[in-house]
Amino acid sequence: MTNAKNQKWVYLAAVLLVGAGVGYLLFSGLSQNSVYFLNVSEALAMPAEKLAQARLFGSVAGENIVPDPASLGVSFTAQDKDDPAKTIRVHYRGAVPDTFKAGVEVIVEGTFNPQTREFEASTLLTKCPSKYEKNEKGQMRPPGFNG
Repeated sequence: MTNAKNQKWVYLAAVLLVGAGVGYLLFSGLSQNSVYFLNVSEALAMPAEKLAQARLFGSVAGENIVPDPASLGVSFTAQDKDDPAKTIRVHYRGAVPDTFKAGVEVIVEGTFNPQTREFEASTLLTKCPSKYEKNEKGQMRPPGFNG
């Protein structure tokens, strides 16, 4: 009888340890990777302290695109897709995608500097231009490609 009781306690302890470990991993993973995903107007409406880590969506304004050859980066103004009057200045250091140009939709991830009211991006993604079309099977392909 005591052998069966000991086995129950061992199983219970193992289940509790595994449950605690999985709970810790979920909590730490979610808290580290949690970022707001906002458009430019939503970011401007939020308090600056809530934008410590954020992901912004907007369009590249046609003026004030300044390449930075030293860091392979670029500084530009991101404007809200629905209200182009709302803008945030973005500084990005890193390789700029080939599709980056005025008018293209971008997603930038980084931090908002409340003193300068500018966004320091660590990631820059551009939306793929709609130069692709669907074939008969629903697959995306470049125009004129018959493969």
